[in-house]
Amino acid sequence: MSTQKKQGYILLVEDEENLQEALKLNLELEGYEVTCAGNGSDALKRINEEYFDLIILDVMLPELDGIGVAENVRLKNNDVPILMLSAKSTNADKVLGLKKGADDYITKPFNLEELLLRVQKLINKNKKLQDKETIEDRYQFGKNTVDFKAQTATNFRGENIELSKKEVMLLKLLLENKNDVVPREKILQSVWGYNVYPTTRTVDNFILSFRKYFEEDSRNPRYFQSIRGVGYKFTL
Repeated sequence: MSTQKKQGYILLVEDEENLQEALKLNLELEGYEVTCAGNGSDALKRINEEYFDLIILDVMLPELDGIGVAENVRLKNNDVPILMLSAKSTNADKVLGLKKGADDYITKPFNLEELLLRVQKLINKNKKLQDKETIEDRYQFGKNTVDFKAQTATNFRGENIELSKKEVMLLKLLLENKNDVVPREKILQSVWGYNVYPTTRTVDNFILSFRKYFEEDSRNPRYFQSIRGVGYKFTL
C-alpha cells in the first residue's frame, strides 16, 4: 500500500470504457485513489467490501442501474456522497436521482473541470462532517480516566492500563463521536488506514478489550455498544 496520503477514495461506476479510463486518469492526477466498476452489481460488491469517500455513479448501467445502486446504498444507512452522471437532463430525472440518494447530479456531456470541482467539494464536505470536535488529552467517563498523550488509563478499579497506539486511536474516535454510531468501515479506514476491509474481528477484539478495561459489567456494557451490522457506539 502506498504511504502517500490520498486525497480520497473514489468508486467510479461507469460502463462506457473510454469514459471510465479518461475519468480514472484525470481523478488519479488529482491525487485520488480510484476503483472502477462497470455495472451495478459489481459496484454494490465493492461498496460492501471497501471504504469510499465518494461514489461517481452513472445512471444507465447494465444489470442494475444507478438509481437502484443509490437506493441500495441508502437502505443500508451508508451516507457516502454520491455524484450521479446521466445523459438524461430533464428536471424529472434530476429530481428522481436526488430523491433516491444522490448528493449531486451532472449531465453528460460535462465539463471535466466542473466535474473535478464537484468531486472535491463533495469529498471536503463529507470529511468536515466526519471530523468531530477534538477532545482534550485527558478524558473522564464514569470512574475511568484516559490520558491520550501518555497512552494510559486508570479504570474504575483503580488499575493502571497501558494502551497501544491503535487502542488510543480507536478510543479517541469513539469518544469524539459519543452517542453516535461510528460505522465499522469508518473505523477501519481511520484507525487502520484500510481501504479494503479485513475481518470484522479486528475491531470486535478491540471493543472486547475496552469492555474488559472500563465496564463494571462487561456482559452488559454501559459505554461500548455494538450496533449489529453497522458499527459501534460510545454511549454517555
